[in-house]
Amino acid sequence: MRIRNIVTSTLAAAVVAATATMAAAQSYPTKPITMIVPWPAGGSTDVAMRAIAEGASKILGQPIVVDNKAGASGTLGPATMAATAKPDGYTVAQMPITVMRLPLMQKVSWDAEKSFTYIIHLTGYTFGITAKADGQFKTWQDVVTYAKANPGKVTYATPGSGTSLHIGMEQIAEAAGIKLTQVPFKGGAETNAAVLGGHTMLQADSTAWKPLVDAGQLRLLAIWTADRSKIWKDTPTLKELGYPFVFDSPFGLAGPKGIDPKIVQILHDAFKKSLEDPATIAALERYDMVPRYMNTADYNTFVKQVIEQETAALSKIGLLKKD
Repeated sequence: MRIRNIVTSTLAAAVVAATATMAAAQSYPTKPITMIVPWPAGGSTDVAMRAIAEGASKILGQPIVVDNKAGASGTLGPATMAATAKPDGYTVAQMPITVMRLPLMQKVSWDAEKSFTYIIHLTGYTFGITAKADGQFKTWQDVVTYAKANPGKVTYATPGSGTSLHIGMEQIAEAAGIKLTQVPFKGGAETNAAVLGGHTMLQADSTAWKPLVDAGQLRLLAIWTADRSKIWKDTPTLKELGYPFVFDSPFGLAGPKGIDPKIVQILHDAFKKSLEDPATIAALERYDMVPRYMNTADYNTFVKQVIEQETAALSKIGLLKKD
Protein backbone atom coordinates (compact mmCIF):
# COMPACT_ATOMS: atom_id res chain seq x y z
CA MET A 1 0.00 0.00 0.00
CA ARG A 2 2.80 2.41 0.88
CA ILE A 3 4.57 1.76 -2.44
CA ARG A 4 1.28 2.28 -4.27
CA ASN A 5 0.75 5.61 -2.49
CA ILE A 6 4.27 6.75 -3.38
CA VAL A 7 3.76 5.83 -7.03
CA THR A 8 0.37 7.53 -7.06
CA SER A 9 1.81 10.67 -5.48
CA THR A 10 4.71 10.72 -7.95
CA LEU A 11 2.38 10.36 -10.92
CA ALA A 12 0.10 13.06 -9.54
CA ALA A 13 3.05 15.42 -9.11
CA ALA A 14 4.17 14.74 -12.67
CA VAL A 15 0.69 15.46 -13.99
CA VAL A 16 0.49 18.70 -12.01
CA ALA A 17 3.91 19.78 -13.29
CA ALA A 18 3.01 18.93 -16.89
CA THR A 19 -0.32 20.75 -16.57
CA ALA A 20 1.43 23.82 -15.14
CA THR A 21 3.97 23.81 -17.96
CA MET A 22 1.22 23.47 -20.56
CA ALA A 23 -0.76 26.31 -19.00
CA ALA A 24 2.32 28.53 -18.94
CA ALA A 25 3.00 27.81 -22.61
CA GLN A 26 -0.61 28.54 -23.56
CA SER A 27 -0.62 31.90 -21.75
CA TYR A 28 2.87 32.93 -22.90
CA PRO A 29 3.95 35.71 -22.99
CA THR A 30 2.55 37.57 -20.00
CA LYS A 31 5.43 40.00 -19.46
CA PRO A 32 8.20 41.75 -21.42
CA ILE A 33 10.86 39.62 -23.13
CA THR A 34 14.56 40.45 -22.89
CA MET A 35 16.53 40.11 -26.11
CA ILE A 36 20.31 40.15 -25.68
CA VAL A 37 22.22 41.80 -28.52
CA PRO A 38 25.88 40.90 -27.93
CA TRP A 39 27.23 43.99 -29.69
CA PRO A 40 27.29 47.71 -28.82
CA ALA A 41 24.26 49.91 -29.42
CA GLY A 42 24.10 51.71 -32.76
CA GLY A 43 25.90 49.10 -34.87
CA SER A 44 24.36 47.25 -37.79
CA THR A 45 23.42 44.20 -35.66
CA ASP A 46 21.80 46.35 -33.00
CA VAL A 47 19.78 48.34 -35.56
CA ALA A 48 18.66 45.18 -37.38
CA MET A 49 17.70 43.30 -34.23
CA ARG A 50 15.75 46.24 -32.85
CA ALA A 51 13.75 46.43 -36.08
CA ILE A 52 13.04 42.70 -36.05
CA ALA A 53 12.14 42.82 -32.34
CA GLU A 54 9.75 45.71 -32.86
CA GLY A 55 7.78 43.73 -35.42
CA ALA A 56 7.75 40.60 -33.25
CA SER A 57 6.61 42.50 -30.14
CA LYS A 58 3.47 43.67 -31.93
CA ILE A 59 2.57 40.07 -32.69
CA LEU A 60 3.43 38.78 -29.22
CA GLY A 61 1.58 41.61 -27.49
CA GLN A 62 4.48 42.27 -25.13
CA PRO A 63 7.51 44.60 -25.36
CA ILE A 64 10.87 43.11 -26.33
CA VAL A 65 13.56 44.90 -24.35
CA VAL A 66 17.01 44.99 -25.96
CA ASP A 67 19.96 44.38 -23.64
CA ASN A 68 23.29 45.25 -25.29
CA LYS A 69 25.85 42.92 -23.72
CA ALA A 70 28.98 43.32 -25.85
CA GLY A 71 32.27 41.50 -25.44
CA ALA A 72 34.19 38.31 -26.16
CA SER A 73 33.65 38.62 -29.93
CA GLY A 74 29.88 38.53 -29.62
CA THR A 75 29.76 35.53 -27.25
CA LEU A 76 29.51 37.23 -23.84
CA GLY A 77 25.75 37.78 -24.15
CA PRO A 78 24.80 34.25 -25.26
CA ALA A 79 27.22 32.70 -22.74
CA THR A 80 25.70 34.74 -19.90
CA MET A 81 22.22 33.73 -21.03
CA ALA A 82 23.18 30.04 -21.15
CA ALA A 83 24.62 30.22 -17.64
CA THR A 84 21.99 32.30 -15.85
CA ALA A 85 18.68 32.61 -17.72
CA LYS A 86 15.63 30.48 -17.01
CA PRO A 87 14.31 28.45 -19.97
CA ASP A 88 10.94 30.17 -19.82
CA GLY A 89 11.08 32.09 -23.11
CA TYR A 90 11.61 35.47 -21.48
CA THR A 91 15.31 35.70 -22.36
CA VAL A 92 16.61 35.22 -25.89
CA ALA A 93 19.74 36.31 -27.72
CA GLN A 94 21.11 37.02 -31.15
CA MET A 95 23.47 34.16 -32.01
CA PRO A 96 26.55 35.17 -33.99
CA ILE A 97 28.61 32.42 -35.61
CA THR A 98 31.34 33.05 -33.03
CA VAL A 99 29.16 31.07 -30.58
CA MET A 100 29.85 28.02 -32.77
CA ARG A 101 33.42 28.97 -33.73
CA LEU A 102 35.03 29.98 -30.43
CA PRO A 103 34.69 26.52 -28.78
CA LEU A 104 36.81 25.20 -31.66
CA MET A 105 39.54 27.76 -30.92
CA GLN A 106 39.68 27.82 -27.11
CA LYS A 107 38.10 26.52 -23.93
CA VAL A 108 34.68 28.10 -23.28
CA SER A 109 31.84 27.71 -20.81
CA TRP A 110 29.20 26.57 -23.32
CA ASP A 111 28.51 23.85 -25.86
CA ALA A 112 27.20 25.33 -29.12
CA GLU A 113 24.87 22.38 -29.76
CA LYS A 114 23.73 21.61 -26.21
CA SER A 115 23.62 24.90 -24.28
CA PHE A 116 20.96 26.68 -26.35
CA THR A 117 17.44 26.32 -27.71
CA TYR A 118 17.66 27.50 -31.31
CA ILE A 119 14.47 29.25 -32.39
CA ILE A 120 14.74 30.84 -35.84
CA HIS A 121 17.39 31.88 -38.33
CA LEU A 122 17.01 35.51 -39.35
CA THR A 123 19.51 37.18 -41.68
CA GLY A 124 23.20 37.76 -42.43
CA TYR A 125 25.63 40.60 -42.95
CA THR A 126 27.28 42.48 -45.74
CA PHE A 127 30.94 42.63 -44.78
CA GLY A 128 33.56 44.87 -46.30
CA ILE A 129 37.09 46.22 -45.98
CA THR A 130 37.46 49.98 -45.63
CA ALA A 131 40.34 52.45 -45.50
CA LYS A 132 40.48 56.22 -44.95
CA ALA A 133 39.30 57.90 -48.13
CA ASP A 134 42.30 60.26 -48.17
CA GLY A 135 44.79 57.52 -47.20
CA GLN A 136 47.34 55.59 -49.26
CA PHE A 137 45.10 52.66 -50.16
CA LYS A 138 42.81 53.32 -53.13
CA THR A 139 42.27 49.67 -54.06
CA TRP A 140 42.71 46.27 -52.41
CA GLN A 141 45.68 45.64 -54.69
CA ASP A 142 47.37 48.66 -53.10
CA VAL A 143 47.06 46.86 -49.74
CA VAL A 144 48.51 43.64 -51.13
CA THR A 145 51.45 45.44 -52.75
CA TYR A 146 52.26 47.36 -49.54
CA ALA A 147 51.81 44.29 -47.32
CA LYS A 148 54.20 42.20 -49.42
CA ALA A 149 56.85 44.89 -49.05
CA ASN A 150 56.06 45.43 -45.36
CA PRO A 151 55.02 42.09 -43.75
CA GLY A 152 52.81 42.56 -40.69
CA LYS A 153 52.78 46.35 -40.96
CA VAL A 154 49.21 46.58 -42.27
CA THR A 155 46.83 46.71 -39.30
CA TYR A 156 43.11 46.08 -39.50
CA ALA A 157 40.33 46.64 -36.97
CA THR A 158 37.71 43.95 -36.32
CA PRO A 159 34.84 43.56 -33.84
CA GLY A 160 36.82 40.86 -32.03
CA SER A 161 39.18 37.92 -32.28
CA GLY A 162 37.50 34.82 -33.66
CA THR A 163 34.76 36.78 -35.42
CA SER A 164 33.99 36.11 -39.07
CA LEU A 165 35.80 39.37 -39.89
CA HIS A 166 38.98 38.16 -38.20
CA ILE A 167 38.86 34.64 -39.67
CA GLY A 168 37.88 36.00 -43.08
CA MET A 169 40.77 38.46 -43.18
CA GLU A 170 43.23 35.73 -42.22
CA GLN A 171 41.91 33.49 -45.00
CA ILE A 172 42.16 36.36 -47.51
CA ALA A 173 45.70 37.17 -46.34
CA GLU A 174 46.77 33.54 -46.67
CA ALA A 175 45.35 33.37 -50.20
CA ALA A 176 47.09 36.66 -51.12
CA GLY A 177 50.41 35.54 -49.64
CA ILE A 178 50.59 38.44 -47.19
CA LYS A 179 50.69 38.93 -43.43
CA LEU A 180 48.30 41.36 -41.75
CA THR A 181 47.96 42.34 -38.07
CA GLN A 182 44.54 42.26 -36.44
CA VAL A 183 43.51 44.84 -33.80
CA PRO A 184 40.34 43.60 -32.07
CA PHE A 185 37.59 45.88 -30.73
CA LYS A 186 34.04 45.33 -29.39
CA GLY A 187 31.96 46.49 -32.35
CA GLY A 188 31.38 48.77 -35.32
CA ALA A 189 31.46 52.08 -33.49
CA GLU A 190 34.98 51.32 -32.24
CA THR A 191 36.27 49.94 -35.56
CA ASN A 192 34.90 53.00 -37.36
CA ALA A 193 36.76 55.27 -34.95
CA ALA A 194 39.95 53.21 -35.26
CA VAL A 195 40.30 53.45 -39.03
CA LEU A 196 38.92 56.98 -39.27
CA GLY A 197 41.36 58.18 -36.61
CA GLY A 198 44.32 56.43 -38.22
CA HIS A 199 44.79 54.00 -35.32
CA THR A 200 44.52 51.13 -37.81
CA MET A 201 45.15 51.20 -41.55
CA LEU A 202 42.07 49.15 -42.42
CA GLN A 203 38.74 48.10 -41.01
CA ALA A 204 36.99 44.77 -41.59
CA ASP A 205 33.41 44.96 -40.39
CA SER A 206 29.74 44.83 -41.28
CA THR A 207 27.86 47.84 -42.60
CA ALA A 208 28.17 50.04 -39.52
CA TRP A 209 30.67 51.82 -41.81
CA LYS A 210 27.87 52.75 -44.24
CA PRO A 211 27.36 56.38 -43.13
CA LEU A 212 31.10 57.08 -43.33
CA VAL A 213 31.46 55.42 -46.73
CA ASP A 214 28.42 57.29 -48.04
CA ALA A 215 29.84 60.55 -46.68
CA GLY A 216 33.14 59.99 -48.46
CA GLN A 217 35.19 59.65 -45.27
CA LEU A 218 35.97 55.96 -45.73
CA ARG A 219 36.73 54.10 -48.94
CA LEU A 220 35.20 50.64 -49.45
CA LEU A 221 37.91 48.46 -50.99
CA ALA A 222 36.16 45.09 -51.20
CA ILE A 223 32.86 43.49 -50.32
CA TRP A 224 32.43 39.90 -49.13
CA THR A 225 29.03 38.97 -50.60
CA ALA A 226 28.50 36.57 -53.51
CA ASP A 227 27.43 39.41 -55.81
CA ARG A 228 28.06 43.13 -55.90
CA SER A 229 25.98 45.20 -53.53
CA LYS A 230 23.02 47.12 -54.92
CA ILE A 231 24.13 50.05 -52.74
CA TRP A 232 27.88 50.09 -53.50
CA LYS A 233 27.81 48.97 -57.12
CA ASP A 234 31.39 50.06 -57.88
CA THR A 235 32.98 47.96 -55.14
CA PRO A 236 34.38 44.57 -56.26
CA THR A 237 33.57 41.32 -54.48
CA LEU A 238 36.28 39.03 -53.15
CA LYS A 239 35.54 36.63 -56.00
CA GLU A 240 36.12 39.39 -58.53
CA LEU A 241 39.45 40.11 -56.85
CA GLY A 242 40.48 36.49 -57.28
CA TYR A 243 39.61 35.03 -53.85
CA PRO A 244 37.23 32.01 -53.67
CA PHE A 245 35.37 33.31 -50.63
CA VAL A 246 31.91 34.51 -49.66
CA PHE A 247 31.47 35.54 -46.02
CA ASP A 248 28.16 36.80 -44.64
CA SER A 249 28.13 35.26 -41.14
CA PRO A 250 24.39 34.48 -40.99
CA PHE A 251 22.71 34.57 -37.59
CA GLY A 252 19.52 33.74 -35.75
CA LEU A 253 17.82 33.76 -32.39
CA ALA A 254 18.08 31.32 -29.48
CA GLY A 255 17.30 30.96 -25.81
CA PRO A 256 18.85 28.89 -23.03
CA LYS A 257 18.49 25.12 -23.33
CA GLY A 258 15.20 23.52 -22.30
CA ILE A 259 12.57 25.98 -23.52
CA ASP A 260 9.15 24.35 -24.00
CA PRO A 261 8.60 23.56 -27.71
CA LYS A 262 5.22 25.32 -27.60
CA ILE A 263 6.92 28.54 -26.48
CA VAL A 264 9.62 28.05 -29.13
CA GLN A 265 6.86 27.83 -31.75
CA ILE A 266 5.22 31.04 -30.50
CA LEU A 267 8.52 32.91 -30.68
CA HIS A 268 9.36 31.41 -34.07
CA ASP A 269 6.03 32.44 -35.56
CA ALA A 270 6.26 36.00 -34.22
CA PHE A 271 9.78 36.58 -35.51
CA LYS A 272 8.96 34.96 -38.86
CA LYS A 273 6.06 37.36 -39.34
CA SER A 274 8.32 40.25 -38.39
CA LEU A 275 10.83 39.17 -41.06
CA GLU A 276 8.01 39.35 -43.62
CA ASP A 277 6.94 42.84 -42.49
CA PRO A 278 7.80 45.55 -45.09
CA ALA A 279 8.97 47.84 -42.28
CA THR A 280 11.48 45.23 -41.08
CA ILE A 281 12.66 44.50 -44.61
CA ALA A 282 13.19 48.22 -45.24
CA ALA A 283 15.19 48.57 -42.01
CA LEU A 284 17.42 45.65 -42.99
CA GLU A 285 17.94 47.00 -46.51
CA ARG A 286 19.39 50.22 -45.09
CA TYR A 287 22.38 48.12 -44.02
CA ASP A 288 22.35 45.90 -47.13
CA MET A 289 20.87 42.96 -45.20
CA VAL A 290 18.09 40.66 -46.39
CA PRO A 291 15.94 38.07 -44.59
CA ARG A 292 17.46 34.57 -44.54
CA TYR A 293 14.74 32.58 -42.85
CA MET A 294 15.17 29.05 -41.52
CA ASN A 295 12.67 27.28 -39.29
CA THR A 296 13.67 25.74 -35.96
CA ALA A 297 14.55 22.29 -37.33
CA ASP A 298 16.56 23.66 -40.26
CA TYR A 299 18.39 26.08 -37.98
CA ASN A 300 19.48 23.23 -35.71
CA THR A 301 20.78 21.35 -38.74
CA PHE A 302 22.53 24.49 -39.94
CA VAL A 303 24.35 24.88 -36.61
CA LYS A 304 25.87 21.39 -37.04
CA GLN A 305 26.91 22.27 -40.61
CA VAL A 306 28.54 25.52 -39.47
CA ILE A 307 30.57 23.67 -36.82
CA GLU A 308 31.84 21.22 -39.47
CA GLN A 309 32.72 24.03 -41.90
CA GLU A 310 34.43 26.13 -39.25
CA THR A 311 36.46 23.16 -38.04
CA ALA A 312 37.85 22.71 -41.56
CA ALA A 313 38.53 26.45 -42.07
CA LEU A 314 40.25 26.92 -38.70
CA SER A 315 42.37 23.84 -39.24
CA LYS A 316 43.58 25.19 -42.58
CA ILE A 317 44.78 28.50 -41.13
CA GLY A 318 46.18 26.97 -37.94
CA LEU A 319 43.70 28.39 -35.44
CA LEU A 320 42.02 25.13 -34.36
CA LYS A 321 42.63 24.52 -30.65
CA LYS A 322 44.95 21.72 -29.63
CA ASP A 323 43.36 19.09 -27.38
